[in-house]
Amino acid sequence: MKIPANNLSRHLEQNLLPCYLIAGDELLLVQEALDAIRKSARENGFDSRDLHVQMQGFNWQELADADNNLSLFAQKRIVELRLTTGKPGIDGGAAIAELAEKAGGDLLFLISAPKLDKRTTNSKWVRSLEAKGAFVQVWPVALRELPAWIAARMKKLGLQPDREAVRIIADRVEGNLLAAQQEIEKLRLLLGEGTVTADDVNMAVVDSSRYDVYQLVDAALGGDPKRALRILSGIRAEGVDAVVVIWALTRELRVLAKLQASVEAGQNLAAALQKARVWRSRENLFRTCINRHRARDVYWLIQASQHADAVAKGQAAGDKWQLATNIVWQLSAARQS
Repeated sequence: MKIPANNLSRHLEQNLLPCYLIAGDELLLVQEALDAIRKSARENGFDSRDLHVQMQGFNWQELADADNNLSLFAQKRIVELRLTTGKPGIDGGAAIAELAEKAGGDLLFLISAPKLDKRTTNSKWVRSLEAKGAFVQVWPVALRELPAWIAARMKKLGLQPDREAVRIIADRVEGNLLAAQQEIEKLRLLLGEGTVTADDVNMAVVDSSRYDVYQLVDAALGGDPKRALRILSGIRAEGVDAVVVIWALTRELRVLAKLQASVEAGQNLAAALQKARVWRSRENLFRTCINRHRARDVYWLIQASQHADAVAKGQAAGDKWQLATNIVWQLSAARQS
């Protein structure tokens, strides 16, 4: 079955299916959907969780072994799979379909993935998950819907914003939901519950000495390595999780890769930027970056960011901040020969 993301909470109050597929490019909304399912699972006695992350060279037999381990320990367990590309391939698709068939009882199968294209949503492994459980597609919040989304989030935290306060936040985050949530939480900490005016928002911005993750990304795209590294240092000093930084970089790199592919296929860059829904205020940043890097440079950086993400989440060995620094430096630097 298909479940709209905004109906997931209501669904979980009534039922918990054997498997769920959560797909979309909005990290905040995907993460919240996963958290809601895990919470419902814990309330139903699933107190153990096995996490598998599809990286290059991932052994799909590990996923099959998860079911065997389940039977050995005889306890309710969540088997969670993160697809980094949304393309598990023939072996991966078969392994996913097989585990979906076994899901139920003491096994809850939970999968997260980036936005899936039409061909993938019609694949056998996705249909298997739909037949046994639910497919939740997480769609981006349209720009025209962003103010209402921000206002609803603020009210949920006890804030009562006026229209101008909401507009300022919407303009500041430019469609980045994670940044919007960070701004809302910052206002909640600074102001407490109650009325929030435009002056309150402006004062919070002026008084805040924090470096923002999206400022880091813009500095890197714009080719200013000194500023980008300075912002990265400030972000780290403020205790921001490296996972957030690496996610933001990865998201922009994926957009950059799509633009590079379109340009190298002969498409007009202006049309490609419009298709990718890049804000006009940021178009020059992407133009500048495309002029500095070839497509293969961007693909290499995406691979590096995937590895950095695994390190930041404790799934691989390494220095997460050093890896993030390397990505920022390579992205912001001039083209390498």
